[in-house]
Amino acid sequence: MIPFLDLKKINIQYKEEILQAFNKVLESGWYIRGNEYNAFNKEFAIYCGARYAIGVANGLDALILIFRGYIEMGVLQESDEVIVPANTFIASLLAISKNNLVPVLVEPGEDFLIEVGEIEQKITSKTKAILVVHLYGQTCNMDKIFSLAKKYNLKVIEDAAQSHGAYYKEKRSGNLCDASGFSFYPGKNLGALGDGGAITTDNKELAEVINSLSNYGGSEKYKYNFLGSNSRLDEIQAAILRVKLKYLDIEIEKRRAIARYYLKNITNEKIQLPIVHEEKGHVWHLFVIRTLKRDNLENYLKANGVQTLIHYPIPPHKQDAYSSMNSISFPKTERIHKEVLSLPISAILSKEEVVKIVDVINLWK
Repeated sequence: MIPFLDLKKINIQYKEEILQAFNKVLESGWYIRGNEYNAFNKEFAIYCGARYAIGVANGLDALILIFRGYIEMGVLQESDEVIVPANTFIASLLAISKNNLVPVLVEPGEDFLIEVGEIEQKITSKTKAILVVHLYGQTCNMDKIFSLAKKYNLKVIEDAAQSHGAYYKEKRSGNLCDASGFSFYPGKNLGALGDGGAITTDNKELAEVINSLSNYGGSEKYKYNFLGSNSRLDEIQAAILRVKLKYLDIEIEKRRAIARYYLKNITNEKIQLPIVHEEKGHVWHLFVIRTLKRDNLENYLKANGVQTLIHYPIPPHKQDAYSSMNSISFPKTERIHKEVLSLPISAILSKEEVVKIVDVINLWK
């Protein structure tokens, strides 16, 4: 069986450096917000091209804290509306709802990304921000989004959980918007050995507020300015991420090579391949195909030694958690969620495995 994702094999490549990083933390005696945390924040900010990075506990917290930071600054108020794509992972919506803001869903285009042409008709006097999601690792059309944001005086926030290293024109994800939230969940292109996340921004005030909010609301020990939370990237994960960040661009190029092979050689007419706007704008966190007989293909591939996953089987507006939206129809989103299937794609897949995956798919009837 070719696994969808072999995390052990991915991380074992860096075993010696990871163990050295772990021992360094162990021997330091400092395990929360120490030298590794500070160093990773600086290195990740530089990598993204942003002025500031704040490591937090996970990707969801990263997005929650961005919105909370803007509320504390008076930029947003509870009950404000935030535009968000309908076909995203539920965390995008949860970050909005957890701050008592209102998610306003917009359908995707055929590229899986938010349909910019449909955003404007959803904007009201209560709309204050757009949360763009670079789904599967491809950046959205930021020029058109910024044009709308300028016209209506909206904040633009990146859900960059899947787009570490992706470019839009000459800038990387993490430096495309007012603020960006990243996830370092183990399966991400830049994955920790546990949970982790980060916020990047060029806004000094926002960075300072978020830094406090993530540390109980305090700017210094035992002095608290906000009703904060405990959401901190710990020293061990920061140290491991520092190791893996050095190799991220190399791994991205390996993913792109696999994606190019898939795009060129999958010729089955029943398969709809992903749309790519610009090679450097996609880091292929996921390679997602579409077919009308998704479940049939999934079972066929499993029977022939290829593990796949579905991202995601149920759209957010059809989840019990958002029961108030269950009756609303988003036909493009619902169709996508019934048709998508994610193929294995990671830097450790062998050429033989990639060829087998393509050959098996092309024989499917």
